[in-house]
Amino acid sequence: MNDFDAVWFDAGGVLVLPDPTVLAPLLEPYGGSADLERHRRAHYAAMAVRSKRGDGEREWVAYDEAYVRSVGVRDNLVELASRLLNACRVPDLWRWPIPDSMAGLRKLHAIGVPLAVVSNADGQIAATLERAEICQVGDGPRVPMRCIIDSHDVGVAKPDPAIFDFAAEHFPGVDRSRILFVGDSVTMDIGGAAAAGLRAVLLDPFDDYPTAEFERIRSIADLVGA
Repeated sequence: MNDFDAVWFDAGGVLVLPDPTVLAPLLEPYGGSADLERHRRAHYAAMAVRSKRGDGEREWVAYDEAYVRSVGVRDNLVELASRLLNACRVPDLWRWPIPDSMAGLRKLHAIGVPLAVVSNADGQIAATLERAEICQVGDGPRVPMRCIIDSHDVGVAKPDPAIFDFAAEHFPGVDRSRILFVGDSVTMDIGGAAAAGLRAVLLDPFDDYPTAEFERIRSIADLVGA
């Protein structure tokens, strides 16, 4: 992990999560925990279920069920709570900054690592990241990115490796084998980035993939030490 020239990031699950300050009170009447860290854990538990199933970009039923179970929704209310989560987990709700990711981003920028975002989104991700005071394209008060690629805007989504071509245009002269792409989905991120010739790295803060053959980190801050 100590041999790279740039780092690109997925947004959801890496920089931001579905806002637990909204989801916690939404699910609490069904037995869900109000603890925000419990909701953070639920996202990665649910993503592990999606990854193990090989679910595609539009398949979120298993995620919703695993999420509500992880936060403690009562068994007899799982189906109802899952439908409610699915209805409310809209793109604009992916806005809660992950604290240690923010710290790691700032440190990577401080040591001069070129950065970018490549996200499957709905045309909103650049504005969301800016409003959340995470990053912006070019200089500004937040961490600068060379580009923020939104699948809606470019017309292609992960795991199609072509989406990464749009980011590569902003990194002339940088060999793809020396670019890390950090994501939270084995199917979308690891598969897509590897197919594009990047070094695919999974953000796995709770060790949900202990036998995986691909590279994993627990936090973006791990890259700073590298």
